[in-house]
Amino acid sequence: MNEETGPTTVRVFIALAPPDHAKEELARELRPAYGTHPRMRWNRIEDWHITLAFLGELPVETVPLLRRPLADLAAAHRAPKLALRSSGHFDDRVLWSGIDGDLDGLHVLAADVRAVVKQCGVAFEDRPLRPHLTLARARRGDLSSTAEIAAEFVAFRGTPWLAERLHLVGSNTSRSRGPIHYRDIEAWPLGSDNGSGS
Repeated sequence: MNEETGPTTVRVFIALAPPDHAKEELARELRPAYGTHPRMRWNRIEDWHITLAFLGELPVETVPLLRRPLADLAAAHRAPKLALRSSGHFDDRVLWSGIDGDLDGLHVLAADVRAVVKQCGVAFEDRPLRPHLTLARARRGDLSSTAEIAAEFVAFRGTPWLAERLHLVGSNTSRSRGPIHYRDIEAWPLGSDNGSGS
């Protein structure tokens, strides 16, 4: 429940999250880079996610409108089998891990999520989906680090996993001081009818 003294808006996005074993597999590979590049702003492992739709700041009273439609959508969708793969960077600032596996299923899920959000009357910037996991951001004056780290992990191939839950995630707003932290507002199991099995 929201406290009366709580915030009036919340930053919201809808995402998938790798299971703990997949995150730990990548974290083991990254550990040396944590030591050699301490000035990078490394995301917390528990915050790693694949954004399907970024909704931005919403009034807190809007969030409950999304719950039932997203729950129904999740139940109707097969869980895509994905894997973390390779690494790269956006504009020398953002270090990421790529996503492999059922990318067609991932794109269909993202498109359906965005359609449901629009049907709920929530306006947001519908950016093209670029499936990735954000790992870190470079501080100004240290932009070469992202390319160096990405080059070390281009050969990384993670173990495949099922994205079993659809997450509605909130974070402190962009105006907040300090690092951004994420929290699940709610999460729903994706459908388990995998058809051909494993």
